[in-house]
Amino acid sequence: MDEIALEVTALASLGDIAAADWDACACPEAAGGGRPIDPFTTHRFLAALERSGSVGPGTGWQPHHLVVRAAGQAVAAMPLYLKSHSQGEYIFDFSWAEAWERAGRRYYPKLQSAVPFTPVTGRRFLTKPGWETPGCAALIRAMVEIAADNRLSSAHVTFCTAEEAAAGAAQGLMARVSQQFHWVNGGYADFDAFLARLSSRKRKAIRKERAAARDFGGTIRRLSGAAIEPRHWDAFWTFYQDTGSRKWGRPYLTRAFFDILHETMRDDVLLVLAEREGRPVAGALNLVGRDTLFGRYWGALEDHPFLHFECCYYQAIDHAIVHGLARVEAGAQGEHKLARGYLPSQTHSLHWIADPSFRAAVARFLEAEAQAVGQEIEVLSDYGPFRKAAPQDGPPARNTRPEH
Repeated sequence: MDEIALEVTALASLGDIAAADWDACACPEAAGGGRPIDPFTTHRFLAALERSGSVGPGTGWQPHHLVVRAAGQAVAAMPLYLKSHSQGEYIFDFSWAEAWERAGRRYYPKLQSAVPFTPVTGRRFLTKPGWETPGCAALIRAMVEIAADNRLSSAHVTFCTAEEAAAGAAQGLMARVSQQFHWVNGGYADFDAFLARLSSRKRKAIRKERAAARDFGGTIRRLSGAAIEPRHWDAFWTFYQDTGSRKWGRPYLTRAFFDILHETMRDDVLLVLAEREGRPVAGALNLVGRDTLFGRYWGALEDHPFLHFECCYYQAIDHAIVHGLARVEAGAQGEHKLARGYLPSQTHSLHWIADPSFRAAVARFLEAEAQAVGQEIEVLSDYGPFRKAAPQDGPPARNTRPEH
């Protein structure tokens, strides 16, 4: 590509760029009307966070999105926020902030390229096809320059792809490795075919859990698109408030977010509801990408054995098999997912630290952490629920994720 002058601007809102221009960078694969690979970096999802007041003034997530233009046309973009805390990130730097502030320095505000409250791997350097290398370089350079010019302590890119992590490291950012648990579709014909690949003990345990969960006295339904009604969001909001108050102190998302989600993205939503006599008592919210089902939130009004596992994990696996999805990502943390067919998978982030001595200390930490994470993934993979493959079986499904 001939060298073309690039212009980078910062946006205080997704409303300052046309949805078509942002999505041409975020999800070019959906230009013909198909489903995006990653629903979370689409204009409609990020704008829903802003329109609903879930991010913006008073939240600690102030939009500062970057757009790269060539000859007036948007060729790259980055969801970027000025943050006054480290909440809602899931690749956490609390210990870094504490150490820096103990030294009498100010860690916040900082820059964060992420999808707020969403621990899902996806592209953060959003580029039009053909603009991957110059677009990524321009975005990294602009992010670092903004942080340096404003004397910010740091800039972070969380849940980026492995390819982006390598590209960022080549440009001087520090790479960090973490882990989640993902389910990978081995081409199973149905849920029983998946169970057949597990050890006998794990297979029996899952069948017992599913039977116990279904004894709560009602039915479990999977709803999407037009089948989702406003009353279902009323119920789920109650679930979400309960979970949010117990986990985070207060829910990250506002009630208006779910209304906007219904308005703009209900075809990208899978809502699993446990109902008794027409009244929802528990539920799980998922978003659907082109090849992946993303588990996001769960909540319940009543406590029933294994209902959480059924709604969040087994219903998700069943849906993925029926619809030919390649994988299920069930969110952050949770080694209990291992026994239910979800294997450890690497996640990636990139970090820039302004102070040289602090940067060196963080680099040492990241090196030791990466070694520990690698060892943990190896041990957990060996301890996984899958039976040892017989020669005719072929290898078990590997937990690798195609790069976007």
